Amino acid sequence: MRRAIVDAVRKLDPRQQARNPVIFVVAVGAMMTSAILIADLLGGNTDGLLFNLQITLWLWFTVLFANFAEAMAEGRGKAQADSLRKTRQEMTARLLIGGNGSQKEKRVPASELRIGDRVVCEAGDQIPGDGEVVEGIASVDESAITGESAPVIRESGGDRSAVTGGTRVLSDRIVIRITAEQGSTFLDRMIALVEGAKRKKTPNEIALTILLSGLTIIFLLAVISLKPFADYAEAESGLTRTAVTIPVLIALLVCLIPTTIGGLLSAIGISGMDRLIQRNVLATSGRAVEAAGDVDVL
Repeated sequence: MRRAIVDAVRKLDPRQQARNPVIFVVAVGAMMTSAILIADLLGGNTDGLLFNLQITLWLWFTVLFANFAEAMAEGRGKAQADSLRKTRQEMTARLLIGGNGSQKEKRVPASELRIGDRVVCEAGDQIPGDGEVVEGIASVDESAITGESAPVIRESGGDRSAVTGGTRVLSDRIVIRITAEQGSTFLDRMIALVEGAKRKKTPNEIALTILLSGLTIIFLLAVISLKPFADYAEAESGLTRTAVTIPVLIALLVCLIPTTIGGLLSAIGISGMDRLIQRNVLATSGRAVEAAGDVDVL
C-alpha cells in the first residue's frame, strides 16, 4: 500500500500522464484550478474561494486515485514477478564441447548460454534455459512454471521435446539444445508481462482508448464554446458577474468525459494478469487475458 501511494505521486510526471489522454486532461484541469486558486489567494480575492478549493481538491483526488489504482495493480504484479524470479536464479550449466566422438563437459554460468548450445541435465539438475530435448528421455517437474505438481515426460524426436528454463529434471539424463537467448526466455517474457512495464495494449484497449480520446475532444470543444456564450449573455443582460467561471467549466468537463473508464483502464488489464497468476495460469499476451474472460474450464 505504501509503495503504491509513492508510485501514485511519481506518476504525476506529465510524460507518464500523457499516456492516458483522459486523465491527462483532468491533470491539466487540476493544475489550472490550482493556479487560479493561488492567484486569488495572493490577490486577496475571497469571492468563490471555498468553491474553487473544493473543485481543486476533487480534481487532484481523481488524478491521484487513477494513479493509485494503476500503481496498486502494478505492485501486485511486481510481487508475483519476484516469485517468478526465484525460479530463474543464477545456475551453472553443463555445456557440451566438441564433436560426437570427443565431447567434453564444461561448467559455465547459465547466463552465458547462446542459441544452439547443447547442455546436459541429469536427475536433480535445473534446466538452465528454454530449449529442446535432442537426446534421451526424462521426467521433468514443471510445477514452478505451470503449478501442476505431477511430473511430465520430455523426450527427443516428438511433440514433447520442449523444456523451459527453471524447471527441474527428476530422473534419467537428457541433452538439451538451447533455443532462446538469455533475457528473452519464457520466464523473462512472463516477468516483464506481469510487471506491466512492457505490457503492450491489446486491440480492445487501443480501440477503447481511441474512443475515449474522441469523446474527450468532443466534450472539450463543447465546454470551451460555453464561455463565449456566457460572456455574450452577460453583455446582453447587463450583469456584472456570471457563474460560468473557468473552475466551473473544468469541473463540468471532468464530469462529462469518461474519467472513470480512462482512469481504471490500465489497472484493469494488469489486475486481469494478476488474477490469472493467482490460479497458476501464466498468460503470454494481453489477448490471452481478454480471451480468458470467456473461458469456463481450462
